[in-house]
Amino acid sequence: MQAYDPDNVFAKILRGEIPATRVYEDSDTLAFMDIMPRSDGHLLVIPTTPCRNVLDASPAQLEAVIRTVKKLSVAAKAAFAADGLTIQQFNEAAGGQEVFHLHFHILPRHDGVALRAPGQMGDMAAIAAHADKIRAAL
Repeated sequence: MQAYDPDNVFAKILRGEIPATRVYEDSDTLAFMDIMPRSDGHLLVIPTTPCRNVLDASPAQLEAVIRTVKKLSVAAKAAFAADGLTIQQFNEAAGGQEVFHLHFHILPRHDGVALRAPGQMGDMAAIAAHADKIRAAL
């Protein structure tokens, strides 16, 4: 397993070096909007402490993150009147991980509506409005 890179994009977001549309934060976790959303309301939850992925996460990091995933999942489902949610988490490059800081994706879903293609920048005004909807549902 490789060492944690403190210059990964999520570490920079945590330090305020890169802007992010923050939705929720506590001492252990941060939830923010994905800038390449695959569904309306797509957000990410990360620990505020260094951790590459599930493979090197401490039980305390995992507990904190999954508590926040639950909280934000309920809020996002309500905010978008979603029929369900997709929650994704990837580990190492072979497992699909692209940013090597533990993170969970929360994607509100509606019956019959496919996810958008990955890697396409979202409209930042729409992303900000989606964040407001989730915050209001918290």
